This record gives sequence, C-alpha cells and structure tokens, in this order.
Amino acid sequence: MTAKDDVQRRALELLWKDARRPARGPQRGLTAERIVAAAIALVEADGLAALSMRRVAQELGVGPASLYTYLPGKAELEALMLDAVALDDTLPHEWPGDWRAKTEAWARSDWEGFRKRPWVLQLVATTPFPGPNTIRWLDSALRALEGTGLTEAEKMAVVESVDAYVRGQARLSLDSHEPSTAEATERDAILAGLIDFSAYPALLATLQAGVAPYAADRFEFGLQRLLDGITTLLTPHP
Repeated sequence: MTAKDDVQRRALELLWKDARRPARGPQRGLTAERIVAAAIALVEADGLAALSMRRVAQELGVGPASLYTYLPGKAELEALMLDAVALDDTLPHEWPGDWRAKTEAWARSDWEGFRKRPWVLQLVATTPFPGPNTIRWLDSALRALEGTGLTEAEKMAVVESVDAYVRGQARLSLDSHEPSTAEATERDAILAGLIDFSAYPALLATLQAGVAPYAADRFEFGLQRLLDGITTLLTPHP
C-alpha cells in the first residue's frame, strides 16, 4: 500500500466509521468536530495557506500532539472540513418546482457557496474523499431528476456536468479581476486609442451595439444553455 493509499484509507475511515474518538488520553472538551470547526474558521479568516495542525492547535489552545490523538494528519483534517461544508440548508431535491427549477436552485446555491468559500474549490481538487454529507448531496441531486425519464447513467451525467460547470465558473470568477466602472472606462479609452477595431469586424459590430465584453451574467447565461441542452434529452422519453 502506498502512502497515498494509506491516507485515503484513514480519511475514509474517519468519515464513515465512528473512529473520531481517541483510544486513550483525550483532551478534556476536545472533539474532532471542534477541531474541524476551528480549522474552517482559521481558513476562512486567513486562507488555506494558513492551515496546519500546529496552527489549529494554537487556535484551540492545546498542544499539537492533542490533535493527532483525534486525527492522523492534515490530509484527513481537510477531508473532514470538506464534508462538513458539503450540505446547504436545502438539499437539491427539496427545492420547489420541477427538475429544472431544482437543478437551477442547487447550481446557484453552490455557485454562491464557492464564491464565499474559495478554499473549498482548492481542496476539492486535491481531497477526493467522499464523506456522508457529500454522498447525501449526490443522492439528493439525483433524486431531483426523478420522473424525467432519464436513464440512471444520464442522471449521473447531468449532475456531474452541472457540478463541473458551476465549479469551473466559480474558479474563473475568483481568478479574474472584475474592474470597477472607473477602471473599465479608463481601460476602454486607452484601448480605443491603441486598437484599430476595423480589423476585428465581428467585435466592432458587437461594441457598436453597446455590448461591453464580459459585462453579461456569464454564469446564468451558461447555466441556462446547459439546461436547455439537457432538456433535449427528455424529448424521446414520455
């Protein structure tokens, strides 16, 4: 078994078994849930780069060794952190409306969640350990598609496609700088003096129509077109 396999096994056992209680010597008042909550608060205040077992122990007022009594290491802590924030107040299938309304609702909710907690996007890419909350969310998202006539494979593909779209747009939004109105005006004035837009007729026509680049709600436009495409899958199904 490789070191990576060992981390995965320990993380999954922590998530799915009642293995969060130490075998001996527990710190009074300390629990895995408190450790995870302190780690999340630390990351939301200072960013993911600040996360370490030593720093979390400092926030809790205990020695680092106390944390290792409850959690094997940082990778397992990150897995528990992700699962702790995997659910919103409303599960996908609990939103009102038909399959499309439910899917729109959970997509928008996740979009806002990722923008509020960008560290989640960073951890999702490196900590693929599904816990109870993650699996509950996936089950609920699939339930939102019940009655559509889609095959089970199509349902999973829909959920994965919408989820991938939301994550991708959230990353793009967080990585890009949204200029202020003053910044955009100054930039456009500079570009107007530097670029001969007649060399770019399609773009020129768009600009002359009063459309500014990247001014539209890209997330909502893309989400609606993605759902439009999914709707075509329903046509052959009664």
